[in-house]
Amino acid sequence: MKTDNVRIVKTRPLLTPAILHEEIPLNPNTADLTHASRRTVEAILDGTDRRLMVVVGPCSVHDPQAALAYAERLQLLAEELSSALFVVMRVYFEKPRTRLGWKGLINDPDLDGSFQINKGLRLARQLLADISAIGLPAGTEFLDTTFGQFYTDHISWGAIGARTAESQVHRELASGLSMPVGIKNRTDGNMQVAVDAILAARGRHLFPSLTEQGAPAILETSGNPYCHLVLRGGTVSGPNYDANGVEAAVSLLQAVELPNVLMVDCSHGNSESNSRRQIDVVQSIIQQLRNGQRAIRAVMLESHLVAGRQNLQDVPLTFGQSITDACLGYDDTAVVLRDLAAAVN
Repeated sequence: MKTDNVRIVKTRPLLTPAILHEEIPLNPNTADLTHASRRTVEAILDGTDRRLMVVVGPCSVHDPQAALAYAERLQLLAEELSSALFVVMRVYFEKPRTRLGWKGLINDPDLDGSFQINKGLRLARQLLADISAIGLPAGTEFLDTTFGQFYTDHISWGAIGARTAESQVHRELASGLSMPVGIKNRTDGNMQVAVDAILAARGRHLFPSLTEQGAPAILETSGNPYCHLVLRGGTVSGPNYDANGVEAAVSLLQAVELPNVLMVDCSHGNSESNSRRQIDVVQSIIQQLRNGQRAIRAVMLESHLVAGRQNLQDVPLTFGQSITDACLGYDDTAVVLRDLAAAVN
């Protein structure tokens, strides 16, 4: 009687990270940009760089051409506001699902359930290379614990999401990632889980994974001192971006002797799933900054070329509009970022 793989109906070959790196090599200029951007993010988190980090971009990338068009516009704005803001483009390739649905560009690049993962990995790495080529650093969420080997050399800031903050394997992953990592509070709003994850990720870990050559290996990490808390609100506790929510988060960090450093995610639970409310969240942050709140070192916004969202079944799809969470349009985003810059200055 067969006892293993009884529910596996098909096996496909997966290319190795090393092969993809050879196909789409790391440009020396991109390496310099990524290295410098990581050091800048660390300096912002340390408080030695007084600018505010802003991670902004689509909820998830489904069309690389639209994402690159967005990046070209964002780069101009980033240069304009660079004295006050350090802008990192949100380039999310994986979409965590509460139940079922489209899982992101890497898993299903053709948007049709065909799951051409090798194609998705190539598209993802090429897009990151193109975004870096125009001088814009990139940030992404790490959901699958093996995909990072294919493109982390292009990533300046990483995230562990609300659904995986309690996961031991993701805490181990964060401890070994080469860039600062934001860890979100749980979907219900519990912040202690994320604080615990930060503490865990600062420690040494050993865990099984794959090398760039695709071989199984036990990886040993040194711990990541630049993991930090991301406030994203919750389904039970409600939004946590206001002064009371920020102070509550600071108290949790102080209780375990972690730095008073956090990011506010203006979307998700903090916007109560209304993309326009991100503007209200930013206005609250601006007031807190003007009142001298220094724990807020970064913000995150969901933004795309076209405001709102569309259904995957809509044909033809609108260029530059999200197919997952609704986003702010680019013009509104530019106004919001200029307001933030004025507050920082």
